Amino acid sequence: MKKAETKIVTIIGKDSVVEGDFKAAGSVRIDGVIEGNVVVSGNLVVGATGKINGNVEAASAMIGGVIEGNVNAAQKTELTSTARVIGDIKTMLIVIDEKAVFQGKCDMNQEESKTKKRPTREKSRAGRKSAKDALREALKEAEAEVMETEEVGSLAEEPFMAADAVKGESTEA
Repeated sequence: MKKAETKIVTIIGKDSVVEGDFKAAGSVRIDGVIEGNVVVSGNLVVGATGKINGNVEAASAMIGGVIEGNVNAAQKTELTSTARVIGDIKTMLIVIDEKAVFQGKCDMNQEESKTKKRPTREKSRAGRKSAKDALREALKEAEAEVMETEEVGSLAEEPFMAADAVKGESTEA
C-alpha cells in the first residue's frame, strides 16, 4: 500500500462553491462547499466549514465538516469532533472522535478479506470427518460416564452388606 501525499496542493476556500464533480491529483483541503462527487488521489481534509454533497474517494480522509454521501478512503478515515457524515464509509482504518456524527454503515479491511483463502473442499471434508469423529468420541465418553455412575451407585449399596458379613451377622432376615 502506497502512502498518500501529505503536502496539500489544492485548497477550496471557505467562501467557495463548486457545482459539479471535483477531481484533483495530490492532497486537497476543502473549507467551502462542493455540490458533486469528489475524487482525490492523495489525502482529503474537509475543514469544519467544509461541506460535500456527493460521494468521496481518496487515499485517506480527515473530516471535520459535513459529507452527505459515501466515503471510500483506501487507507484511513478520521472523523473529528465537528464531523457529520451521512452515508457509508469504506476504509481500512477508522477513527471517530467523541461528538462526531456518523449515520451509515462502515466497511473495513476489505483487502484482507479478499486475500484470505477459503479452505479447499478436501480440507473442508476432512474437517467435517474429524468433527464427526470428535462427536462420536464425546458420545462414547458420555456413555462410559453413565455406565460408571450406575456401577458406583450399585457399589454404594454393597459396603453395608460387606460390613455386616465382617461382623459375622447375616444381612438376610
